[in-house]
Amino acid sequence: MHLLFEIPLFLLITFFSYLEALVKLFISAKKKSIRGELVLITGSGHGLGRATAYEFAKHQCNLVLWDINKDGVEETAEECRRLGATAHAFVVDCSKRKDIYKTAEKVKEEIGDVSILMNNAGVVAPIDVVSTDDHDIQKIFEVNIIAHHWTTKAFVPTMMRNNHGHVITVASTGGHIVIPFVVPYCSSKFAAVGFHRALTAELTALGKHGVKTSCVCPMFIKSGFVKNPSSRIMPPMEPEYVAKQVMKGILTNERMIFIPPLLKFILMLDRLLPDRAAAALWGLHEIKFDYVIGYKDEEN
Repeated sequence: MHLLFEIPLFLLITFFSYLEALVKLFISAKKKSIRGELVLITGSGHGLGRATAYEFAKHQCNLVLWDINKDGVEETAEECRRLGATAHAFVVDCSKRKDIYKTAEKVKEEIGDVSILMNNAGVVAPIDVVSTDDHDIQKIFEVNIIAHHWTTKAFVPTMMRNNHGHVITVASTGGHIVIPFVVPYCSSKFAAVGFHRALTAELTALGKHGVKTSCVCPMFIKSGFVKNPSSRIMPPMEPEYVAKQVMKGILTNERMIFIPPLLKFILMLDRLLPDRAAAALWGLHEIKFDYVIGYKDEEN
Protein backbone atom coordinates (compact mmCIF):
# COMPACT_ATOMS: atom_id res chain seq x y z
CA MET A 1 0.00 0.00 0.00
CA HIS A 2 1.25 3.49 -0.84
CA LEU A 3 2.30 5.75 2.04
CA LEU A 4 -0.31 8.36 1.03
CA PHE A 5 -3.03 5.80 1.76
CA GLU A 6 -1.37 4.36 4.85
CA ILE A 7 -1.22 7.68 6.73
CA PRO A 8 -5.02 8.27 6.64
CA LEU A 9 -5.51 4.60 7.59
CA PHE A 10 -3.20 5.08 10.57
CA LEU A 11 -5.20 8.15 11.69
CA LEU A 12 -8.45 6.22 11.32
CA ILE A 13 -7.12 3.29 13.38
CA THR A 14 -5.91 5.73 16.04
CA PHE A 15 -9.34 7.38 16.21
CA PHE A 16 -11.18 4.08 16.58
CA SER A 17 -8.65 2.85 19.15
CA TYR A 18 -9.35 5.87 21.35
CA LEU A 19 -13.09 5.39 20.79
CA GLU A 20 -12.80 1.72 21.79
CA ALA A 21 -10.86 2.66 24.95
CA LEU A 22 -13.57 5.22 25.83
CA VAL A 23 -16.35 2.65 25.38
CA LYS A 24 -14.46 0.16 27.60
CA LEU A 25 -14.59 2.68 30.44
CA PHE A 26 -18.36 2.17 30.59
CA ILE A 27 -18.81 -1.37 29.26
CA SER A 28 -17.03 -4.29 30.90
CA ALA A 29 -14.90 -6.37 28.55
CA LYS A 30 -16.01 -9.95 27.96
CA LYS A 31 -14.17 -12.43 30.19
CA LYS A 32 -12.81 -15.72 28.90
CA SER A 33 -13.05 -19.04 30.72
CA ILE A 34 -9.83 -20.58 32.05
CA ARG A 35 -11.47 -23.54 33.79
CA GLY A 36 -9.33 -26.68 33.40
CA GLU A 37 -6.28 -24.86 32.02
CA LEU A 38 -2.86 -26.07 33.21
CA VAL A 39 -1.21 -23.03 34.80
CA LEU A 40 2.47 -22.79 35.75
CA ILE A 41 3.53 -19.99 38.12
CA THR A 42 7.16 -19.37 39.04
CA GLY A 43 7.91 -17.80 42.41
CA SER A 44 4.61 -19.06 43.84
CA GLY A 45 5.84 -19.74 47.37
CA HIS A 46 4.85 -16.31 48.71
CA GLY A 47 3.62 -12.82 47.82
CA LEU A 48 1.99 -12.13 44.47
CA GLY A 49 2.79 -15.59 43.08
CA ARG A 50 0.98 -17.27 45.97
CA ALA A 51 -2.01 -14.88 45.88
CA THR A 52 -2.39 -15.32 42.10
CA ALA A 53 -2.21 -19.11 42.47
CA TYR A 54 -5.20 -18.87 44.81
CA GLU A 55 -7.10 -16.84 42.20
CA PHE A 56 -6.39 -19.47 39.52
CA ALA A 57 -7.47 -22.18 41.97
CA LYS A 58 -10.82 -20.43 42.43
CA HIS A 59 -11.30 -20.70 38.66
CA GLN A 60 -10.81 -24.51 38.84
CA CYS A 61 -7.48 -24.47 37.02
CA ASN A 62 -4.83 -27.18 37.39
CA LEU A 63 -1.72 -25.69 38.93
CA VAL A 64 2.01 -26.30 38.61
CA LEU A 65 3.80 -24.27 41.25
CA TRP A 66 7.52 -23.50 41.17
CA ASP A 67 9.60 -21.85 43.87
CA ILE A 68 13.06 -22.12 45.36
CA ASN A 69 11.48 -22.28 48.85
CA LYS A 70 10.20 -25.85 49.47
CA ASP A 71 8.05 -25.04 52.49
CA GLY A 72 6.54 -21.97 50.86
CA VAL A 73 5.56 -23.64 47.59
CA GLU A 74 4.11 -26.67 49.37
CA GLU A 75 2.00 -24.40 51.58
CA THR A 76 0.67 -22.65 48.48
CA ALA A 77 -0.13 -26.00 46.83
CA GLU A 78 -1.95 -27.23 49.94
CA GLU A 79 -4.16 -24.14 50.06
CA CYS A 80 -4.90 -24.42 46.33
CA ARG A 81 -6.04 -28.01 46.89
CA ARG A 82 -8.26 -26.83 49.73
CA LEU A 83 -9.83 -24.39 47.25
CA GLY A 84 -10.67 -27.34 45.00
CA ALA A 85 -7.84 -27.21 42.48
CA THR A 86 -5.26 -29.80 41.51
CA ALA A 87 -1.82 -28.48 42.49
CA HIS A 88 1.70 -29.82 41.98
CA ALA A 89 4.63 -28.24 43.84
CA PHE A 90 8.21 -28.25 42.54
CA VAL A 91 11.40 -26.81 44.03
CA VAL A 92 13.07 -24.93 41.17
CA ASP A 93 15.92 -22.41 41.13
CA CYS A 94 14.98 -20.07 38.28
CA SER A 95 18.54 -18.73 38.12
CA LYS A 96 19.63 -22.13 36.73
CA ARG A 97 18.80 -22.96 33.11
CA LYS A 98 19.34 -26.72 33.52
CA ASP A 99 17.04 -26.78 36.57
CA ILE A 100 14.28 -25.08 34.55
CA TYR A 101 14.62 -27.38 31.54
CA LYS A 102 14.84 -30.55 33.65
CA THR A 103 11.74 -29.69 35.69
CA ALA A 104 9.88 -28.54 32.56
CA GLU A 105 10.40 -31.98 30.99
CA LYS A 106 9.13 -33.62 34.17
CA VAL A 107 6.01 -31.43 34.12
CA LYS A 108 5.28 -32.26 30.47
CA GLU A 109 5.81 -36.00 30.98
CA GLU A 110 3.98 -36.42 34.29
CA ILE A 111 1.29 -33.71 34.25
CA GLY A 112 0.67 -32.37 30.74
CA ASP A 113 1.02 -29.35 28.50
CA VAL A 114 1.11 -25.96 30.21
CA SER A 115 -1.37 -23.56 28.60
CA ILE A 116 -0.89 -20.56 30.90
CA LEU A 117 2.64 -19.55 31.90
CA MET A 118 3.18 -16.87 34.54
CA ASN A 119 6.81 -15.76 34.89
CA ASN A 120 6.59 -14.23 38.35
CA ALA A 121 9.82 -15.18 40.18
CA GLY A 122 11.97 -12.16 41.03
CA VAL A 123 14.83 -10.98 43.22
CA VAL A 124 16.10 -7.55 44.27
CA ALA A 125 19.13 -6.06 46.05
CA PRO A 126 18.36 -2.59 47.50
CA ILE A 127 21.85 -1.07 47.47
CA ASP A 128 23.74 1.44 45.34
CA VAL A 129 24.94 -0.13 42.11
CA VAL A 130 28.65 0.43 42.76
CA SER A 131 28.43 -1.55 45.99
CA THR A 132 26.19 -4.32 44.65
CA ASP A 133 27.93 -7.67 44.65
CA ASP A 134 28.67 -9.02 41.15
CA HIS A 135 26.91 -12.28 41.97
CA ASP A 136 23.77 -10.40 43.06
CA ILE A 137 23.67 -8.44 39.80
CA GLN A 138 24.01 -11.61 37.79
CA LYS A 139 21.32 -13.43 39.79
CA ILE A 140 18.87 -10.53 39.44
CA PHE A 141 19.13 -10.79 35.66
CA GLU A 142 19.10 -14.59 35.64
CA VAL A 143 15.85 -14.76 37.62
CA ASN A 144 14.07 -11.58 36.54
CA ILE A 145 14.51 -11.87 32.77
CA ILE A 146 16.82 -14.61 31.46
CA ALA A 147 14.66 -17.32 33.06
CA HIS A 148 11.71 -16.02 31.02
CA HIS A 149 13.49 -17.16 27.87
CA TRP A 150 14.05 -20.68 29.21
CA THR A 151 10.45 -21.13 30.38
CA THR A 152 9.18 -19.70 27.08
CA LYS A 153 11.31 -22.12 25.06
CA ALA A 154 10.12 -24.98 27.25
CA PHE A 155 6.37 -24.35 27.20
CA VAL A 156 5.33 -21.88 24.48
CA PRO A 157 6.00 -24.13 21.43
CA THR A 158 3.05 -26.33 22.46
CA MET A 159 0.87 -23.23 22.89
CA MET A 160 1.91 -22.15 19.40
CA ARG A 161 1.10 -25.55 17.88
CA ASN A 162 -2.34 -25.44 19.51
CA ASN A 163 -2.70 -21.70 18.83
CA HIS A 164 -3.99 -21.44 22.38
CA GLY A 165 -2.42 -20.19 25.59
CA HIS A 166 -1.40 -17.18 27.64
CA VAL A 167 2.04 -15.93 28.70
CA ILE A 168 2.09 -13.55 31.67
CA THR A 169 5.23 -11.54 32.36
CA VAL A 170 5.44 -9.99 35.83
CA ALA A 171 7.43 -6.79 35.47
CA SER A 172 7.06 -3.73 37.71
CA THR A 173 6.62 0.02 37.83
CA GLY A 174 10.43 -0.20 37.88
CA GLY A 175 10.18 -1.44 34.29
CA HIS A 176 8.89 1.97 33.20
CA ILE A 177 10.54 4.45 35.57
CA VAL A 178 13.91 4.54 37.29
CA ILE A 179 14.34 4.31 41.06
CA PRO A 180 17.67 4.90 42.83
CA PHE A 181 19.35 2.07 44.76
CA VAL A 182 17.73 -0.72 42.74
CA VAL A 183 19.55 -0.15 39.43
CA PRO A 184 20.00 -3.85 38.44
CA TYR A 185 16.39 -4.57 39.40
CA CYS A 186 15.02 -1.68 37.30
CA SER A 187 17.27 -2.70 34.40
CA SER A 188 15.96 -6.27 34.53
CA LYS A 189 12.35 -5.09 34.70
CA PHE A 190 12.81 -2.74 31.74
CA ALA A 191 14.08 -5.86 29.96
CA ALA A 192 10.99 -7.80 31.11
CA VAL A 193 8.69 -5.16 29.60
CA GLY A 194 10.71 -5.33 26.38
CA PHE A 195 10.53 -9.12 26.43
CA HIS A 196 6.74 -8.99 26.70
CA ARG A 197 6.40 -6.49 23.86
CA ALA A 198 8.82 -8.36 21.58
CA LEU A 199 7.20 -11.74 22.28
CA THR A 200 3.77 -10.25 21.59
CA ALA A 201 4.98 -8.84 18.27
CA GLU A 202 6.60 -12.15 17.30
CA LEU A 203 3.50 -14.21 18.06
CA THR A 204 1.47 -11.76 15.95
CA ALA A 205 3.98 -11.96 13.08
CA LEU A 206 3.72 -15.77 13.17
CA GLY A 207 -0.07 -15.62 13.11
CA LYS A 208 -0.43 -17.18 16.56
CA HIS A 209 -3.29 -14.91 17.61
CA GLY A 210 -4.65 -17.55 19.99
CA VAL A 211 -1.60 -17.25 22.25
CA LYS A 212 -2.27 -14.18 24.39
CA THR A 213 0.25 -12.14 26.37
CA SER A 214 0.00 -9.88 29.41
CA CYS A 215 2.57 -7.82 31.28
CA VAL A 216 1.90 -7.08 34.96
CA CYS A 217 3.31 -3.77 36.26
CA PRO A 218 2.41 -3.15 39.90
CA MET A 219 3.56 -0.46 42.31
CA PHE A 220 4.75 -1.55 45.77
CA ILE A 221 3.23 -4.77 47.13
CA LYS A 222 3.22 -5.67 50.84
CA SER A 223 5.10 -8.92 50.32
CA GLY A 224 8.43 -8.28 52.07
CA PHE A 225 10.16 -7.96 48.69
CA VAL A 226 11.62 -4.67 49.91
CA LYS A 227 11.41 -3.47 53.49
CA ASN A 228 9.21 -0.57 54.59
CA PRO A 229 7.99 0.58 51.15
CA SER A 230 5.91 3.75 51.03
CA SER A 231 4.50 6.29 48.59
CA ARG A 232 2.30 9.31 49.29
CA ILE A 233 0.09 8.91 46.20
CA MET A 234 0.13 5.15 45.62
CA PRO A 235 0.64 3.36 48.96
CA PRO A 236 1.74 -0.30 49.12
CA MET A 237 -0.96 -2.81 48.17
CA GLU A 238 -1.92 -6.17 49.61
CA PRO A 239 -0.92 -9.15 47.41
CA GLU A 240 -4.55 -10.33 47.37
CA TYR A 241 -5.75 -7.04 45.83
CA VAL A 242 -3.00 -7.11 43.20
CA ALA A 243 -3.75 -10.76 42.36
CA LYS A 244 -7.43 -9.93 41.76
CA GLN A 245 -6.42 -7.12 39.39
CA VAL A 246 -4.00 -9.46 37.62
CA MET A 247 -6.75 -12.06 37.17
CA LYS A 248 -9.13 -9.40 35.83
CA GLY A 249 -6.53 -8.45 33.22
CA ILE A 250 -5.82 -12.07 32.26
CA LEU A 251 -9.49 -12.91 31.80
CA THR A 252 -9.94 -9.94 29.44
CA ASN A 253 -6.60 -10.51 27.62
CA GLU A 254 -5.29 -7.13 28.71
CA ARG A 255 -1.80 -6.62 27.27
CA MET A 256 -0.42 -4.22 29.90
CA ILE A 257 -1.84 -4.50 33.41
CA PHE A 258 -0.98 -1.46 35.55
CA ILE A 259 -1.77 -1.74 39.26
CA PRO A 260 -3.20 0.50 40.61
CA PRO A 261 -4.91 1.71 37.38
CA LEU A 262 -3.89 5.31 38.23
CA LEU A 263 -0.33 4.25 37.41
CA LYS A 264 -1.14 4.16 33.70
CA PHE A 265 -2.12 7.85 33.69
CA ILE A 266 0.95 8.84 35.73
CA LEU A 267 3.27 6.99 33.34
CA MET A 268 1.64 8.79 30.40
CA LEU A 269 2.38 12.10 32.12
CA ASP A 270 5.96 10.97 32.77
CA ARG A 271 6.51 10.47 29.03
CA LEU A 272 4.90 13.78 28.02
CA LEU A 273 6.45 16.09 30.60
CA PRO A 274 9.91 17.70 30.27
CA ASP A 275 12.61 16.03 32.38
CA ARG A 276 12.49 18.55 35.21
CA ALA A 277 8.70 18.41 35.44
CA ALA A 278 8.74 14.59 35.33
CA ALA A 279 11.24 14.55 38.20
CA ALA A 280 8.95 16.86 40.16
CA LEU A 281 6.02 14.55 39.43
CA TRP A 282 7.81 11.58 40.99
CA GLY A 283 8.97 13.83 43.82
CA LEU A 284 5.30 14.23 44.75
CA HIS A 285 5.10 10.47 45.27
CA GLU A 286 7.95 10.48 47.78
CA ILE A 287 8.78 6.83 47.05
CA LYS A 288 10.71 5.26 49.92
CA PHE A 289 12.02 1.87 51.03
CA ASP A 290 14.95 0.58 53.08
CA TYR A 291 18.25 0.43 51.19
CA VAL A 292 21.98 0.41 51.86
CA ILE A 293 24.53 2.91 50.59
CA GLY A 294 27.91 1.24 50.56
CA TYR A 295 29.60 3.79 48.32
CA LYS A 296 31.80 6.42 50.01
CA ASP A 297 33.87 9.18 48.45
CA GLU A 298 37.58 8.51 48.84
CA GLU A 299 39.21 10.81 51.33
CA ASN A 300 42.11 12.90 50.08
